[in-house]
Amino acid sequence: MSRTALLVTHTGRRRSTEHARTVAGDLIAAGFEVRVVAEEADDLDLPGVVPVTGPEAAEGAEIVFALGGDGTFLRAAELARPAKAPLLGINLGKVGFLAEAEIDDLDRAVRDVVGRNYTVDERLTLDVTAEFDGGPTIESWALNEVSVEKGERAQMLELLVDVDGRPLSRYGCDGVVCATPTGSTAYAFSGGGPVVWPEVEALLLVPISAHALFSRPLVTAPTSTFSITVDPFTTLAVLCCDGRRVYDLPPGARVTVRRGALPVRIVRLRDRPFTDRLVAKFDLPVHGWRGSRR
Repeated sequence: MSRTALLVTHTGRRRSTEHARTVAGDLIAAGFEVRVVAEEADDLDLPGVVPVTGPEAAEGAEIVFALGGDGTFLRAAELARPAKAPLLGINLGKVGFLAEAEIDDLDRAVRDVVGRNYTVDERLTLDVTAEFDGGPTIESWALNEVSVEKGERAQMLELLVDVDGRPLSRYGCDGVVCATPTGSTAYAFSGGGPVVWPEVEALLLVPISAHALFSRPLVTAPTSTFSITVDPFTTLAVLCCDGRRVYDLPPGARVTVRRGALPVRIVRLRDRPFTDRLVAKFDLPVHGWRGSRR
């Protein structure tokens, strides 16, 4: 029975393209059918790959490789999620918090995939809908976060936030971030939110630069629902999902965020505690900046 892998990379970077060619060549040699996104096929210039397009690109794939930074990983997640295909991130970018392996682990990662020596975690996602008069309902999703932000730099955004159908607070702010535990180290972290271990099932809500007496980040149950209403007399707003899918919101729009119906399945090559990943990616001073007292 043939084995299939989808390869997603950042072809705008020569280094990424070279590594993608290596991975594709090794997988083909191991008997895999290797698919690539059609728009990337010419840049890869590799005989034997199968160009694919559309949301069914990962359908039936045993695994999806994302070679690049977190942006590439999120792009690959758009293809892997509907197909329920496991997603393996190889970091060729800077922080690469979502990636499982670094570039030095590339050969080993391919061998582990060929030998099926990996496990798969399921990561909580978010489903989002936005409704407003005179326009179609917007439906999207996110692995990291959904944000509602001001559309005009010079003006403050007025938002009313409900949790589980009950009004929580009205904010004059730059926006609000609704995040998953996976996304707690991304935009929500920059906004002052807590770091949440990915195994924890929870939702996060983080106001951005709120002019309010109460603007603490919140951690709620995974079954909670957030509703964010753009004040009818405020400025235009923007809905952003994982920094990739962006929609304009007029005054009066109502955005609803809840746990996603489909998780993202992420490959784990070895049992590595999240604490170690946190220390490595953020270069945390485990010995203290003052040095040891012993």
